[in-house]
Amino acid sequence: MSTSRNIKLLFFGDVIGRPGRQIIKTFLARNPEIADLIVANVENAAHGFGTSEANLEELQSVGVTVFTGGNHTFDRKEIFEFIDKDNNVVRPANYPEGTPGKGYCLVSIADGIKVAVVNIMGRVFMEPLRSPFLVADEIIEQVKKETKIIFVDFHAEATAEKVAMGWYLDGRVSAVVGTHTHVQTADERILPGGTAYLTDAGCCGPRDGVIGMDKESVFKRMIKQLPARFDVAAGPAIMCGVLYTIDSDTGKALSVQRMQFIEGLDDTPETQRVASAVVNN
Repeated sequence: MSTSRNIKLLFFGDVIGRPGRQIIKTFLARNPEIADLIVANVENAAHGFGTSEANLEELQSVGVTVFTGGNHTFDRKEIFEFIDKDNNVVRPANYPEGTPGKGYCLVSIADGIKVAVVNIMGRVFMEPLRSPFLVADEIIEQVKKETKIIFVDFHAEATAEKVAMGWYLDGRVSAVVGTHTHVQTADERILPGGTAYLTDAGCCGPRDGVIGMDKESVFKRMIKQLPARFDVAAGPAIMCGVLYTIDSDTGKALSVQRMQFIEGLDDTPETQRVASAVVNN
């Protein structure tokens, strides 16, 4: 007899500073039973650059279980104190061999079901790391011995590279979601092989800045071409995330739903902004 069940996995796009952490806490307080597993990209959780152990503990306290990263993972040196000790903190797997941390983790949820969370970084307009495609091959070969539910956070700049990764992994992983650009895209779909795909999840942070940063400091650098320190913007926050339904037996995605929740505009659960309907395979 099949013991298959539908797994709900919620992913939060790049968390930016205190506003990002707070909007996640507000959203989860209103939706405490929304998912079996919650994952967040936290490379910007500490005032926009890097993350701290206190940041992770704050998010863990409201239900976030796994934390992914990207090119800002090592911006704060304190991460070296805990990245090798926390099993649920992952950084891009295609960093050179010997880099602290790991590129994926396995998490047990209800009924002993295992979920693999993989973090990979793109190379187009990014750092010259190992091929994300070949590294993905290596990791999938390893984790498929443990589970068919494989979630991939692909931290990349170029849309084409993200789309290529989605097609490359179709049928081999449950979901591929892009991070890094902080702007949620509207191309969610389930690919023919059963892999849910979205080019970018967006971010959790200030809505009215420039991808989370204060506008004036960005203007100073972009318009006047002067050095400027980027600070997290003020104002209302937005939560951008993606909710997946995955078949536990096959590892295939059954639905993908991108979500937005805007501070101050959504005062009840019934008025939360859902950016798209469920897409069924």
